[in-house]
Formats: sequence, C-alpha cells, structure tokens
Amino acid sequence: MSWITARRRRPAASYALVVLALVIIGAGYAILTSSGSASASPPATANSAQITEGSHIFSESCASCHGEFAQGTNQAPSLIGAGAAAVDFQVSTGRMPATALSAENQRGPAKFNPAQIAALAAYIQSLGGGPPIPTAAQVNPAAGSYGLGEQLFEANCAACHNFVGAGGALTEGKSAPALTQSTPRQIYEAMLTGPEAMPVFNDLTITPQEKRDIIAYVTQVRSQPNPGGLSLGRVGPVTEGLVAFLGLLLFLVLCALWITAKHGKAHE
Repeated sequence: MSWITARRRRPAASYALVVLALVIIGAGYAILTSSGSASASPPATANSAQITEGSHIFSESCASCHGEFAQGTNQAPSLIGAGAAAVDFQVSTGRMPATALSAENQRGPAKFNPAQIAALAAYIQSLGGGPPIPTAAQVNPAAGSYGLGEQLFEANCAACHNFVGAGGALTEGKSAPALTQSTPRQIYEAMLTGPEAMPVFNDLTITPQEKRDIIAYVTQVRSQPNPGGLSLGRVGPVTEGLVAFLGLLLFLVLCALWITAKHGKAHE
C-alpha cells in the first residue's frame, strides 16, 4: 500500500485520474446513445439497386439545380446531409423538382410515383446521412393524444399555421401553408426537417410522442364540423369580426342612402 500512496502523491497522478474519468464518461455516453438508437426501429436499409435508380432520377431531374453530386449551386442548396425525410417531404408534396412556374412553399401534384420518390430519398440518404423517412408506427395518429396535441400545436405551430392548420401570412411575402392536405408522414417530416421558413423541431425540442400528439390534433381538427356556419377559412375571430364590421358598415351606408332618397322625394 505504501507504493500506491507514493505514486498517488506524484503530480502526474492527478492528470491520469482526469484522463481516466473522461474515458469512463465517454464510454458511458457511447453505450447510452447506441442503445437509444438501437431501440428507435429505423426503416429498412435501401439496397444498391434502389440507390442506383435514385441516382439516375437525380441526374435527370435534380442535378441541374443542386449540382451533379448534390453539392449545391447558386440556384439550390446542397443536399448532402439533408436526409431522406427532407427529400420525401419536398417531392411527395410536389414542391420539388421546382419549375419556373412553381412558387416557393406551394403544394402541388407529385411528379414521381412512390417508388421513384423512395429511390431518390435513398440516394440522398446514402450521400451524407440525415433524418430518415419515419416509419408508419412513428406517424400513427392513433398513438397520439388530441388534447395534448392541441396544446402543443397552439404553443409551437398556431402562430404561423393558424389554430386549425388553415395556414397564414408570414413576413417578406412568405406564407405558412395549410395543413388540410398533409399526410401524417408529411407533417412528421416537416417538423423533423424544417422546410422553407419553418424551424426544425428535432426530437429534443419536440419528442417523437409529442409529434404524434400534434399529428393526432391536425388530422382530427380538419374533419370537425363548424357549428358557426360559414367558416371563412377558420382563420380566427379577427377575420370574422372584420367581415361582420364591413357588412354592418355597408348596411348602414345603404340605410343612409335610402333615407336620403326618401327624404328628397318627400321634399319634392
């Protein structure tokens, strides 16, 4: 024991203890992260044929803007590290490939079939990783809570997308799209990747379960009937109040014109 005490008193012993503690902490963190990723049930790995098909589609339809190797150009950003989820969202909603007549953030018909979209997403995923396409279990609305989803949506999404997902105007001429046609997977992918002006809500900001809660709310609220009659897009009380005010103002103007005309005829 005396030799251990003697070595412990040496100056180098404290540095060795610090290094040992860092090694133990690093090993523990690696074990925790590896176990977490293993339980996440990632989607099936794309095969080489699918990636090759996606490469051909990219060369024909995307490389002119994003670069031959998806490195990005002055016309479009790099897709290296963008992930399959971003590709699946942009292409399945018809936002990409962009055309001269397509506006930013405007939804349209998809230009590729599901198999082609999956191949293109697999090719981009193979270049530099990124968020993968979520599985059906991850985006299942039945696994979410409508009440919790409403609270989360109002806190994080309603400022741009309106309280019922009807969309709304943003600054600099941009707009948040309506969510009335978005599928559960597209909603999840949008939160995961943050397209256009939308911020990224990663799993630390909004957990996967909270994402399912939001999906449950969005998919249910758009099918609910409106007990008030004409909804005016369900964009909130400000628009409804403005329409009521303008309608009342028009009624008062017509009444004033009618009274003036009647008084003029009586005077004659």
